[in-house]
Amino acid sequence: MWLFILLIFVGGIALWLGAENLVEGAARLAKRFGLSDLVIGLTIVAIGTSAPEFAVTLTAAIDGKSAVSLGNIVGSNIFNIGIILGGVALFGSIHTARQLVYRDTSILLISSLALIGFTLDNKITQLEGAFFFLALLIYIFITLKAALKTKKSEESSTVEWKIIDMIRLIGGLILVILGAHLLVDNAVALAQHFRLSEWLIGVTIVAIGTSLPELATSTAAAVRGKLGLSAGNLVGSDIFNVLGVLGITALLNPLDTNIETRSDLFMMSIHVAVVLFFLRTGWKLKPLEGAILVLLGLARWGLSFA
Repeated sequence: MWLFILLIFVGGIALWLGAENLVEGAARLAKRFGLSDLVIGLTIVAIGTSAPEFAVTLTAAIDGKSAVSLGNIVGSNIFNIGIILGGVALFGSIHTARQLVYRDTSILLISSLALIGFTLDNKITQLEGAFFFLALLIYIFITLKAALKTKKSEESSTVEWKIIDMIRLIGGLILVILGAHLLVDNAVALAQHFRLSEWLIGVTIVAIGTSLPELATSTAAAVRGKLGLSAGNLVGSDIFNVLGVLGITALLNPLDTNIETRSDLFMMSIHVAVVLFFLRTGWKLKPLEGAILVLLGLARWGLSFA
């Protein structure tokens, strides 16, 4: 049992370090080819921080562990906008832009509700996965178009590309893949040892492991006083998890679902709706509201183990 727990921990750390190096290496390489910080932030960084979720979700799906695969996305999203976002708000009010409320968080809520609808037949099909992936491409296009309208493209600074950047890029990718296998295989083994459902393990332990990059990024932003960055990053990450990670996974390998899945998807949608409401009131997320989000996230966990 302790070996399983140790390997889960090692897998989580590997995912964290892998994602960090993958993002940094890819960002420097992109700057070397003249891409602006704006484009890098909206593409490479967003994809990089969701690399653990993608690796774990796809690995679990290929291994026939649909419960772990989907549970990871649901648990990670609740952890991101519940415990992490709420925890960051405890440091001080997070002021938000109107587009975060009207566009990004609204899209997250709509996609979460659509996901519930897709599971009514107890399966997420390849066609539904393709729909989500197409929706992601449209979202990225709209986001980039809006950003370029409101902000002039930054001058691309000359960054000297070094061999270490390629090493970090490749090494980070290898760590993410290996970490995903360690996390999934040993989480499933731990679930079997304690006779717990794979869904429960996926929505809790595995979800925390794959959310480590978001936790690290948001904590660093909070310590530096850049609270506003956290809300956009976490909401964006959740959108990419649903539309991108889940969409691509279902496109490659359809996922089986059940009534337990829909119950937690409903809880995830409630979290998103509460966040949307809080962000709209005064255009900021207050410490008290952050505390409520944290309590909601913890309550969700308590119900899982009840």
